[in-house]
Amino acid sequence: MLTVHTLVDLRAALRQQPHWALVPTMGNLHAGHLALIARARAEHVPVVASIFVNRLQFGPHEDFDRYPRTLQRDAELLDEAGCDLLFAPDEAEMYPQPQTFRVLPDPAIADILDGAARPGHFEGVATVVMKLFQMVQPTHAVFGKKDYQQLLLIRRMVEQFALPIHIIGLDTVRAEDGLALSSRNGYLTPDERAQAPQLQAALRALAEDVRGAATPEQVHLLEQQALARLNQLGWTPDYLTLRRRSDLQPPTAQDLHRGTPCVVLAAARLGRTRLIDNLEC
Repeated sequence: MLTVHTLVDLRAALRQQPHWALVPTMGNLHAGHLALIARARAEHVPVVASIFVNRLQFGPHEDFDRYPRTLQRDAELLDEAGCDLLFAPDEAEMYPQPQTFRVLPDPAIADILDGAARPGHFEGVATVVMKLFQMVQPTHAVFGKKDYQQLLLIRRMVEQFALPIHIIGLDTVRAEDGLALSSRNGYLTPDERAQAPQLQAALRALAEDVRGAATPEQVHLLEQQALARLNQLGWTPDYLTLRRRSDLQPPTAQDLHRGTPCVVLAAARLGRTRLIDNLEC
């Protein structure tokens, strides 16, 4: 695997092949990231992974400074996974001047759920992903479904800007006890790690409960009950809710009657660690 740190070297390496698949990451890699690499390799094109901790998507009191940076280990894992090219720029390379031009995503997607809890987060995500797309110009890009709202936003961005990129969403990779793999799981204490699968259990319980709901009012009541149960277990939830898969809006009575594909999504803090998860239903 070739590792490059500058845009000049990246473009020189990319010229060796006409088609590439991109896997963007912030590093501190785990089995979920490596599954993205494997999925990209299944497209039978060379794979480039990026590692960049993007300041633009972190709020002023979030964990940008303490987010784990493990570049040497990450490079070894990517090499073993069959990645062809690693692009690992520093902040000065990625943003050589202040990034005053930004991608403003649709507020209907970007200002709800995680966007409501983390104002400006998805503007930072959309901006860095668009910049990576312009730098790499991949034909394919692979993202995990754990970040469900992010995946929808990126799909919409690619559609509306007519980018010639096939976006692939990969199912969430989980630990044996059901916890969605995340770089932030490393923040959990041993006791918190033992409690962490409760979030997926809450999603499964809500997905089961709403199957019999006929009205949005019934769904809302079930969501409130699920939030209360999570609170009682010691979590601080931002949301635990049922939404349409297509646009992450609450399902209407007609949607519930027709069985419109939905997803339950949750974000909650356990101690100092914020975890997200979702379950299609």
